[in-house]
Amino acid sequence: MEIKMMVESIVRELLNAANRQEIKQPKVLYIFHDSTAHEAFTDHFIWLTNHDIHHDILFLDGEASSWLGKHQVECSGRGKIIASDEFAPSPLEVPQDYEGIVIPEIDLDNAARAALGMKGTIISEIIFSTLVQHKFVLIGDDISGLKRAERRTLKTLTLPKPYVNLFDYYKMELQMYGVEFGPLKKLAEMAVSKIRSTPARTEVGIQVADGAIVYKGRLVSADWVAREIKKKPFRTLQVGRKTIISALAKDMLQEKGITIDYTAEG
Repeated sequence: MEIKMMVESIVRELLNAANRQEIKQPKVLYIFHDSTAHEAFTDHFIWLTNHDIHHDILFLDGEASSWLGKHQVECSGRGKIIASDEFAPSPLEVPQDYEGIVIPEIDLDNAARAALGMKGTIISEIIFSTLVQHKFVLIGDDISGLKRAERRTLKTLTLPKPYVNLFDYYKMELQMYGVEFGPLKKLAEMAVSKIRSTPARTEVGIQVADGAIVYKGRLVSADWVAREIKKKPFRTLQVGRKTIISALAKDMLQEKGITIDYTAEG
């Protein structure tokens, strides 16, 4: 009988460990036109880190080529079967690993392609794939529509008025498809807000019997745990198997002796 109980205990621990391994930290992807543009966004990355959200950076290496870490992500051109980096994902596959995409600056050409549903560039294909997967796309609103390279080459910071009107039209079209625009300084805050909530359900804790609470959101943060404990202490937190619990929130729950139960719907 004791052996049976020991085996059952081991199996339960293995299952709990497997569940914990399946829970991944939320992550967003920032896309920049060159390898130095990200330096002005250090505060964004600090903000994300402080809210238990990871980030990756994709650097464009032309319109149809880019670098994600050590992998060269390329658009597949006509008749092209094998990319130069066969282990890299295609642009359409890239958004699968992220909660959403942040593009601080988009130019007129890529805005037009994305608005018209055209592929052929890294940005247009990633935007298309992200929206099809019902994930968020955040783009800086206070931008000129010119790439950094175009500004350097043409020695100008703004588009002529007719092109400005065209650029505004494409931005309006993208908003109709689900793209959101916001001030450059607020994009990280917008990303955190998007990850912490879903269209149908927000961070809601519902008290149930026996000192348990059911969480209906997508991300359990340390701030949320602290608020709920202050409202009314609880012994068990019920969450869905796809719910993400930040590392700091897990530590806080363990410190308070609160059990995590992955049996809630969602």
